[in-house]
Amino acid sequence: MLGLVAAAMVLVVAWIAFDIWSFGNSSDPGSADAALVLGAAVAGDHPTPVFAERLRHAVALYKAGKVRTLVMTGGKNPYDAVGEAEAGRAWAMAAGIPAEAILVETQSRTTRQNIDFAAPILAEHQLARVLVVSDPLHLRRAVTMARELGIDAWPAATPTSRYQTLGTQLPMLAREVWFTLVYRITGQ
Repeated sequence: MLGLVAAAMVLVVAWIAFDIWSFGNSSDPGSADAALVLGAAVAGDHPTPVFAERLRHAVALYKAGKVRTLVMTGGKNPYDAVGEAEAGRAWAMAAGIPAEAILVETQSRTTRQNIDFAAPILAEHQLARVLVVSDPLHLRRAVTMARELGIDAWPAATPTSRYQTLGTQLPMLAREVWFTLVYRITGQ
């Protein structure tokens, strides 16, 4: 009996891992009202390389006419000079995005908070269809959270990622499997 339970658990984890991987590598989601850029830490006052990849992709979506607004998310850690959303706005403006095309959510610290706190901003500005911009392996959980809040959310995976090798992808995938399980059990 214990063997059956263990086998079932392995199958569930394998299915979740496959779902996460395949969802993040899905096809072009088309156009939307906004790109919801999930924060990913800053170093001092600059985006970390992971966050910069997300910003680069959001800017490319805007310049290609796929979105008309960028919504930056992420609050400030006490040891950073600026918050994630503010650093993201500065980065996007330096890349040529007009200030009026950028909205910011500056209080969140987690993926769930990124989405929860961005939802009223999206509603206030009547941004109905949203491309969630993040790393491919992060998107299944993030888009699921957004959809469960009633947001018409679609994955917009960064075409490049800091997680390129099997050695960097496996820990990220394991992390996302864990967080997906926790989310499914607790709703957080």
